[in-house]
Amino acid sequence: MPDDVILFPGRFSKLADIYIAGRPTYPRLLARRVADLVGLDGSQDVLDLGTGPGFLARDFRPFARSVTGMDPEPEMLRVAAAASEQAGLDITFLHGSSNTLSPSLGAFRLVTIGRAFHWMDRSATLRSLDGLIDAQGAVALFQESYPNVPENAWFTTFDAIVDSYATHDPAKEQTATAKTHEAVLLHSAFSHLERVSVLEPRQTPVERLVDRALSFARAWYSEGGPRPDALAQAVRAGLAPFARDGVIEEVLEGTALIARRPAAI
Repeated sequence: MPDDVILFPGRFSKLADIYIAGRPTYPRLLARRVADLVGLDGSQDVLDLGTGPGFLARDFRPFARSVTGMDPEPEMLRVAAAASEQAGLDITFLHGSSNTLSPSLGAFRLVTIGRAFHWMDRSATLRSLDGLIDAQGAVALFQESYPNVPENAWFTTFDAIVDSYATHDPAKEQTATAKTHEAVLLHSAFSHLERVSVLEPRQTPVERLVDRALSFARAWYSEGGPRPDALAQAVRAGLAPFARDGVIEEVLEGTALIARRPAAI
C-alpha cells in the first residue's frame, strides 16, 4: 500500500447527524466561480466524491445537468439524501469510494472533493479520475479556513480545545506527515493548478460551534474514549468571552484548488 494512504473504516459512522448540523457550508459564491472557470453550463455532469452530508453536491446542482454524490459511509448518504430532498434538489447518491470508481459512472466535467482527499490513495484516485473526466474537465479540492481577522479571534481557542481531545487519534500523525495535495497533483494528469477563494462573514450561534467541535472525528480519540459532554462544556466556556447574545462572528474562507490537464488550458 502506498505510504500516503490513510484508511480508517467506520471513522464517521456515528458522526453523520452532528456533521451536517455543525460543519460549515462553503460560501455559495465559490461554486459559481468554479463553475465558470471549468465551463459548467448546465449540460455537463458533476461527481462529488466523498460527498459526506452533500454540501458540495447541493452547491453545484444549479450548474450541472446532473450531480452524483458518492461516499463509503451509509449514514452520511442518509443525511445527504434527506437534506437534498428537503431542499428540493434532484441528486443521485451512491454508496462507493475512490476504490470503486468505474467507467460505468459516466463522464464528468467536474469532480469535487471536499475534506476527503487525504483519506484516499490520492495518486490512484487521480489515475481513475483521468478516465472519467472529459477533456476540458477538472478535479476541484475544497477546504475552509479562518483568516487572521478580528472576527476570528475565537478560532485559536476553539481549535486548541478540539485538539486537546485528539491526543490518541491514530490518524493525526499520518495526516501531518502525508504529502501535500499540491505535490500529488503536480505529478498527476491534472497538473495545472489554480486556486479560487471566497471570504464570507457569518453570524454563528455558539451551539452550532459546539456541534462543529463534536463533528471532528479527531475529538473522539481522547484518552478513555469520547467525552461529548465534557467537550461541549469546554467549547461553551472557551467561546463565552467572544460571544454576544449567544452568537459568534466569524469570517469563513472557502478555497477551491482546481486541477486540470495542461492540454485543457
